[in-house]
Amino acid sequence: MLNIKSIREYCLNKNGVSESFPFDEVTLVFKVMNKMFCLANITSPLRINLKCSPEMAIELCERYAAVIPGYHMNKRHWNTIMIDNIYETNLIWEWIDNSYHLVTKSLTKKDKLELQKLLEE
Repeated sequence: MLNIKSIREYCLNKNGVSESFPFDEVTLVFKVMNKMFCLANITSPLRINLKCSPEMAIELCERYAAVIPGYHMNKRHWNTIMIDNIYETNLIWEWIDNSYHLVTKSLTKKDKLELQKLLEE
């Protein structure tokens, strides 16, 4: 079973990622180059918000009862995942990776170059 520690470690191992509590003391936000890709409500039950394509957002909500439109987010581009109800850990990692890649793909040219420099260090 996943917990906030394992999700935090996974997110922080990605290139250019920072963490903060910009909204309140229970919402841990992970950003790549200052753009959010994962928000984790660290209270029980653990749930995370991840960015996804509009098509994927609909598909995941239809396929998994533990996935709902993004709570307090643009429901077209974000999903909320109830971690305790997803039993395939690899799915969570794939969805986090997808969110990270969507955000890095939309970075400015300057931020993409900066991220690339971080990779080379």
